[in-house]
Amino acid sequence: MPAATATSPWYKHLWPWIIIGILACSVTLTLSMVTIAVNNPDNLVNDNYYEAGKGINRSLDRELLAQTLKMRASVHLDELTGEVELRLSGDSQPKTLELNLISPTQPEKDRKITLARSETEHGRYIGQLSDQVEGRRFVELLGVEGDKTWRMFEEEQVSHDKDLLLGDEPLQGAEDLN
Repeated sequence: MPAATATSPWYKHLWPWIIIGILACSVTLTLSMVTIAVNNPDNLVNDNYYEAGKGINRSLDRELLAQTLKMRASVHLDELTGEVELRLSGDSQPKTLELNLISPTQPEKDRKITLARSETEHGRYIGQLSDQVEGRRFVELLGVEGDKTWRMFEEEQVSHDKDLLLGDEPLQGAEDLN
């Protein structure tokens, strides 16, 4: 009769632990990915993208009004104090202006600054930024003349060492209107 060989219990062998380790890692990583996906959802795509895409044919009334009023602006962002200084020239000098610095890819980095007209200096507007803004931005300046709103909108590279000039580029999409 052959002698029985003594075998050690399963938990003393290497291969069961390797298999259990692979399974445990995959479960842990899956739960991590689910948690990340739930806490950071993607922005929803507009389900009516065709209609939204036709926005390129938008009404240019506000931009044309700014052009008619000969509006030009120079924006300086002070890196240390966060002060925004805007010099405005043209036929409109409203009490307040709205300056929007829009990130093309990250909506959480959009900034809206209300600028108040200086009482002592003609054409000078002052506002305050809560944090630093740098990089590529769509810069939108809105003002009201009478009962109509004018708008200047350009894509700019924002940095603290150079001023932004608005109204210096030709109006895109208005070539056929002249």
